[in-house]
Amino acid sequence: MYVGEALIGEGAEVAHIDLLIGDKYGPVGVAFTNALSQLSAGHTPLFAVIRPNLPVKPSTVVVPKVTVRNMKEAGKMFGPAQSAVAKAVADSVEEGVIPEDKAEEFVVIVSVFMHPQAEDYNKIYRYNYGAAKLAIKRAMEGFPDIKKVLYEKDRSRHPSLGMKVTKLWDPPYLQVALDIPKWEHMERVVNELPRNDHLIIEAGTPLIKRYGVDIVGKIKEIKPETFVIADLKTLDTGNLETRMVADSGADAVVISGLAPLRTIEKALEEAKKTGIYSSLDMLNVANPIELLRELSVGGLMPDVVELHRAIDVEELGERHAWGNIEEIKRIGGKILVAVAGGIREDNASEAVKGGADIVIIGRGITNVRDVEGAARRFLRLARLTKEGETLGEIDQYRVMTDF
Repeated sequence: MYVGEALIGEGAEVAHIDLLIGDKYGPVGVAFTNALSQLSAGHTPLFAVIRPNLPVKPSTVVVPKVTVRNMKEAGKMFGPAQSAVAKAVADSVEEGVIPEDKAEEFVVIVSVFMHPQAEDYNKIYRYNYGAAKLAIKRAMEGFPDIKKVLYEKDRSRHPSLGMKVTKLWDPPYLQVALDIPKWEHMERVVNELPRNDHLIIEAGTPLIKRYGVDIVGKIKEIKPETFVIADLKTLDTGNLETRMVADSGADAVVISGLAPLRTIEKALEEAKKTGIYSSLDMLNVANPIELLRELSVGGLMPDVVELHRAIDVEELGERHAWGNIEEIKRIGGKILVAVAGGIREDNASEAVKGGADIVIIGRGITNVRDVEGAARRFLRLARLTKEGETLGEIDQYRVMTDF
């Protein structure tokens, strides 16, 4: 069984093809027979033909994905779409993509998307031909392999998703902590922060305590494309609070490392269930390494470990040891390490050179007049390599028709 998919085009005429190719005596052959013998209203399958009385080989059945409601819509499916698929199959045989000696052994099932508002027959034909041809090539070549899937899963964006699901796959990042419990002030800060794929916004604990997790929605209204983390510092009911954060639209939840081990585990489990990141805040935790080792026994690890010096301690001028970042990463594998407390413009790049993946800044950005300027300076410092070069931006808006 060979499986292929492709999307090509734009507007109402956009073509999306899913297809199966396989031996007529195997599972694809069974599905092929069922498609032609078990009809459903509005989704009548049809043979792909080069012209009337000349079906293509391998024998190909076209199945409409969208309900065909009238003869006008049927005309688009039985006309340009059917013809495009037939031509794509025939050309694929001629070009050797489908072996010619398999033309009588294979059958092809092609699911075709046809938007009810599609009108341009030329585009319908061209887009469906291109999509069918590409899907056949991908199917016969086994595209994508698992390495491509794992590489692209956090880098690519589905064009019809209607939102942006950001993943932290390209550290280092700058995290701006909104920890002043006055929304009028924080709203101005959010508005002035630059659009940047390496910027994270944190709904700080004081802000959430005053306004609740619904404040995440207000942040997302202003910056819908930005990764937002809700700093609950969860100490109990780990699964409940994590679910609340996920339902609010946040991309991550912060759990306190001082919470009971079972609370942390339940929070981590819920984060995985809901598809959000988990960040374990080591504020006042005597031995972060030991805690991570305990968690690793159960096979549960946070996505981010935050090495955190408290604001109150910072005011006393006490130094915070960021701990053994290398050891944390050795235990945690793909774990990211965030550092907070006492980060300034003169030491932000040093934190990154020390292994930090996320640099957290609060009042150094939120309490200045030029919020955008300060954020951009910190971004440059956070993205500075050891060689003094600034790492570039990333494109998470690709719609890939080929690779």
